[in-house]
Amino acid sequence: MKRLLILGTALAALVAGPVFAQQPTKLLNASYDVARELFAAENEAFIKQNPGINIDQSHAGTSKQARAIVEGLDADVVTFNQVTDIDFLVKQGFVSKDWQKAFPNSASPFYSFPSFLVRAGNPKNIKDWNDLARDDVKVVFPNPKTSGNARYTYLAAVAYAREVFKGDEEKVEAFVKKIFDNVPVFDTGGRAATTTFVERETGDVLITFEAETRGIAKQYGKDKVESVIPSVSLLAEFPVAVVDKVAKKRGSEELSKKYLDFLYSEQGQRIAAEFGHRVLNEKVVAEFKNEFPQIRLVKVDDVFGGWDKIQKEHFASGGTLDKLYGSR
Repeated sequence: MKRLLILGTALAALVAGPVFAQQPTKLLNASYDVARELFAAENEAFIKQNPGINIDQSHAGTSKQARAIVEGLDADVVTFNQVTDIDFLVKQGFVSKDWQKAFPNSASPFYSFPSFLVRAGNPKNIKDWNDLARDDVKVVFPNPKTSGNARYTYLAAVAYAREVFKGDEEKVEAFVKKIFDNVPVFDTGGRAATTTFVERETGDVLITFEAETRGIAKQYGKDKVESVIPSVSLLAEFPVAVVDKVAKKRGSEELSKKYLDFLYSEQGQRIAAEFGHRVLNEKVVAEFKNEFPQIRLVKVDDVFGGWDKIQKEHFASGGTLDKLYGSR
């Protein structure tokens, strides 16, 4: 009887066939605060190519997002605006050490830079970074302690000041501190800062990524706001990565890679350009050539010696940012 029972169980298993792990049909993309519209469009296009797949979004300042992932947010992928926040996930064991080799251009599918948005007609005649330190100018950008967007603004201001003051760090710090003093309120993220400037009509100039300034100008019209491109700014790359620890747990590694690869495709790049980002695909670059004005961009490595050095000197507890930002 026992033999018959064992034989029957074995036959049932053979008939049923092998059991395969079900592939996930949903991803969570943890992204930066002002990328909502961009990824709504990217996701819609990706889903059309991959029926049955859903992409959920989470948006906040990327430093906050990185901490949330460590604390339990099950994001399969991150599309951030700052390398240091992905490096934080590397140190916490969530992302592989060679993440920048997983995708082209050091895992940055598009780029932008801190730029200005002013009131219609530019009544304060704001043209460059030096104008932000004037006594009669109120500046709006988010808290650099919580927002990658604002950290780029801080670094761009430092880079400009180092050129103007020929490396005199005392004058550089005084310049940046004056800009901080001119900010009436520090919101936690870029989109909140946009709301403060546009809807609450606070401040004379908003500092945010060029992609955001273009989107706002398009949405509200030239009778409300207009973009101003400064003489120089800092290249802002938008790094992406698979959150390996989460993807492995969920079995979403293949789908996660496919999703991030899409951002480099011609269609993905065209969508990014339509939303004001500067892209890598040569065909799309040529297509949008007349829409993006020329600007001199300096790089993090050239001005600051790389993100590791920035983290230690500027963003670490007790660093230059803490010193200048104070207890605001």
